[in-house]
Amino acid sequence: MELLLHILKVTLLILVVIAIFNVIIFVHELGHFFAAKWRGLVIDRFQIWFGRPIWKREINGVQYGMGWIPAGGFVALPQMAPMETIEGGYSRDEPLPRIKPLDKIIVAFAGPLFSMLLALACAILVWVFGKPADFIASTEIGYIDKDSPAAAAGLQVGDRIVAINGNQVDGFLGSLDSVTEQIILSEGKRIVFDVKRPGVEGMVKLDSGWETADSQWYQRSGLREVGIEPASESLVGEIIPGSPADKAGLQVGDLITHVDGMQLHSPGQLSQHLKEKDWGEVELTVSRGDRTLAVKVKPAAPVEPAGRDPMLGVRWAPGSEVDTTIIRPAPGKQVLDSLRMMYVTIVKVISPNSSIGVDHLSGPIGIAKAKFQLLQMEDGWRRVLAFMVLFNVNLAVLNMMPFPVLDGGHITLACLESVFRRPVKARFLEVLQMGFAIALICLMLYVTSKDIGDGFGHDEGPAEIRFAE
Repeated sequence: MELLLHILKVTLLILVVIAIFNVIIFVHELGHFFAAKWRGLVIDRFQIWFGRPIWKREINGVQYGMGWIPAGGFVALPQMAPMETIEGGYSRDEPLPRIKPLDKIIVAFAGPLFSMLLALACAILVWVFGKPADFIASTEIGYIDKDSPAAAAGLQVGDRIVAINGNQVDGFLGSLDSVTEQIILSEGKRIVFDVKRPGVEGMVKLDSGWETADSQWYQRSGLREVGIEPASESLVGEIIPGSPADKAGLQVGDLITHVDGMQLHSPGQLSQHLKEKDWGEVELTVSRGDRTLAVKVKPAAPVEPAGRDPMLGVRWAPGSEVDTTIIRPAPGKQVLDSLRMMYVTIVKVISPNSSIGVDHLSGPIGIAKAKFQLLQMEDGWRRVLAFMVLFNVNLAVLNMMPFPVLDGGHITLACLESVFRRPVKARFLEVLQMGFAIALICLMLYVTSKDIGDGFGHDEGPAEIRFAE
């Protein structure tokens, strides 16, 4: 029964993801449709989903239909540009009358406009119902990999990062101006940190290199990192039965503040200390309610799975440093933040000094996976609403780029037609659009292959661990 309920839940979430995706595309195409109606253009078809129609009906000369491929949709507007090769269309004995360039501009612009209006509508809902902040406000370093670029640069646990490459940071994770994002989006071969160090007056400036995680050819290339993690409490969330922690008397809810007299800034720092002591016995200072206890414990290797390093047998509680408070940002701010994120992404993709590339973009599968994961989280529906703001802004901006097939391409061609007083030759335009359509399809297939490839070769989560009794 439990398995059946899980299957039903996953199926329902998949259907919700598909429905959300189709609503987004439907609204975009509805903009083109209404504008074409307003300007008196001939409309061949208005179809939801692609492929041969499994249902169709003609009303007032317009064929409304539903394709068999459950993704997207289109409005066939033959007077905009020759798209029959791509979308299919009706054969005509006589050519259609030409339309004004202004009509083409209005109809093309209506799609991105409706996407932006949907983004604004979602932003208003986020403003009303709120969304989790998902933000780490502290910039304190809680862990440094001893073989990392950060360690080589002289960064220390307890340092508070103030700026990266001259840009002030507002937290460790969760915004474009946070530590993690500034490292990922940095350009050039070096990253300069301005840090505030305990016991040192003024600012300490440190110059660090960076590295990227290894990846396979079918996966996205790794993002920049320097080997640091944010400070967080070492709060016991679970004790594995029969483990050294269990035998030493540690309890769920215990807060480990020191190890061998050294203040702890994160669980990672504790793990590093255990390894440096060659898994010998350590003394933990534990805060339990209003009491402070000294607990001696020696790590041990589990019997299952075999081959793992010795461990205490503790699973840590979710980091209290992550702020999941429900916030209600103004709709305008949400849209502007999404526009800024889109701008930064485009700039970093085309920059030769950035590690962000085309392979870091997401296709339909990557977007669907993101929505699916968001829906499974606490307050998932709030997170999806916030994601829809970003996605619709992205859809509007990308469609406004001046490339054939895209709405921005139609606007560009209409502007050229207005200047030169004649449209681009139909045959040339058809070949041009087909070429860009093929290029766009190849790009989508490429990023989709990365969406799929990233699903392979990753850890499946914490394994079941058993210690000798």
